[in-house]
Amino acid sequence: MELSGCQILIETLIEQGVTTIFGYPGGQVLNIYDELYKNRDRIHHVLTAHEQGASHAADGYSRASGEVGVCIATSGPGATNLITGLATAKADSIPMVAITGNVPMELIGSDSFQEVDTFGLSIPVTKHSFRVDRVDMLAQTVREAFRIAKSGRPGPVLVDIPKNIQIDKTAYTPRGISEKTPDAKPDTALLDQALGMIHESKRPVIYCGGGVINANCSEIITKLTEKLDAFMVCSMMGLTAMDNDHPKYLGMSGMHGRFAATKAISECDLVIAAGIRFADRATGNRTKFAAGAKIIHLDVDVAEHGKNIDANLQIPGDLHFALSYIASKLEPQKHPAWEETVQAYQKKPKDVCVPEGYLLPWQVIFAVNRKAPPDTNIATDVGQHQMWVAQHYHFKKARTLQTSGGLGTMGYGMGAAIGAAVATGKRTVLFTGDGSFGMNLNELATAVSQKLPLVIVVFNNGVLGMIRQWQNLFFENHFMSSNLQRKTDFVKLAEAFGATGLRAANGPQLEEALEQAFALDTPVLIDCLMPPEENVFPMVPPNGSLENIILE
Repeated sequence: MELSGCQILIETLIEQGVTTIFGYPGGQVLNIYDELYKNRDRIHHVLTAHEQGASHAADGYSRASGEVGVCIATSGPGATNLITGLATAKADSIPMVAITGNVPMELIGSDSFQEVDTFGLSIPVTKHSFRVDRVDMLAQTVREAFRIAKSGRPGPVLVDIPKNIQIDKTAYTPRGISEKTPDAKPDTALLDQALGMIHESKRPVIYCGGGVINANCSEIITKLTEKLDAFMVCSMMGLTAMDNDHPKYLGMSGMHGRFAATKAISECDLVIAAGIRFADRATGNRTKFAAGAKIIHLDVDVAEHGKNIDANLQIPGDLHFALSYIASKLEPQKHPAWEETVQAYQKKPKDVCVPEGYLLPWQVIFAVNRKAPPDTNIATDVGQHQMWVAQHYHFKKARTLQTSGGLGTMGYGMGAAIGAAVATGKRTVLFTGDGSFGMNLNELATAVSQKLPLVIVVFNNGVLGMIRQWQNLFFENHFMSSNLQRKTDFVKLAEAFGATGLRAANGPQLEEALEQAFALDTPVLIDCLMPPEENVFPMVPPNGSLENIILE
């Protein structure tokens, strides 16, 4: 059958299993939006307040569901507004497909209205980019975009479609879903070598990154941890790899990691690093990272091997296969001395005096953790609140955290929370700071219009907390531009958007606010008042190591 380019696009998206698109219309995608209107019973479009919000929503949708997230924007400023979201997804290996319209082919390069080189701009922040210059290549290109996005190390792919390609017609033949390219099987000789190193180990640590989540390896890596009698340490992206209440789970290591996790990495004799890229915030001074240990690095992306850390054994290929092979061949191990040593590192929380009229971060996080069911998706923005959540929230299930790890994108949280809520149909909680929330609070309009069960917890300390902390610790209290000095009333703001606004300045008020928030199926914002002086500890200074750690 013969269809126009925009008809082919919609048919191909539906063919690829897409049920939801996040986007914002504009002149160069109006033909596509006309087809979305005609197919609104087959594919749901979520109108966001800004294209950046659409890209973050597609990202959050993907993280929560494990599917490819899809967003759409017009040419020029619409496309450039996607760039931050694409870069965020690329840094964290999130499979997305972004569709952009562009001016007709004959006008490209003429500086026509809302023309920009979307293809060129997107190349550094995507896994792959396409510009479709023939309508008979459109369906094939979209199918290829989905295959690339989810194959190997996942990532975002952009498809730029000029206006004339949307209008032109060609024959269209339906096909099935584009399956991901199977990951190469690791060399079993290397895996056997890893087993030898594991059997020699007396103080093993399994170090999990986001690749464990992407490869759906939570169950098998938990089994391996138990069989090896090792401890599990995570990067931020790997936080949901294991039930956080498991006795072998130590949590996040690195700059703001838990003391026990960072200490265990520094004193172990073997690190089994799975799906991790050894980023600087996670390792600190790389020459001192796990200095007395042998390192086995398992990752599907060959480019990550030797890039930041020279592992003793590098094993590329299918992570699930590798972990399953090792777990099946491994004889059960016991390391009682190591168990006793690491347990001694886990400090008990001290009694803390809470300033009158304020809440402390852990109070709020613990209260939400008690209230939220185990499968609740937790989104964060970036800053101190993100680190506190990473340290204190107890995640029970994989894929229940949406956070910007690699790029550290302030303003990510609202879009991501919306995407997660749409993907799961369940209540989502967003932890955000007053600084981060100010970046994309316009997406509160989207949450209200979509009637999403979203609880927004604002850590309101009146400052850019992480900036202020660094200025406090490393810049002699030169608090330049970190004190916000804003008079924003978040409760009134929420009400102006059509959401419910609540405020809490002590424990009883917080419990009452959460009770009300979790009883509603519409967006609720809770303004939590916190002291500006509160810092995130432990902290390993930039390029530091355990010997430089600041505990309080």
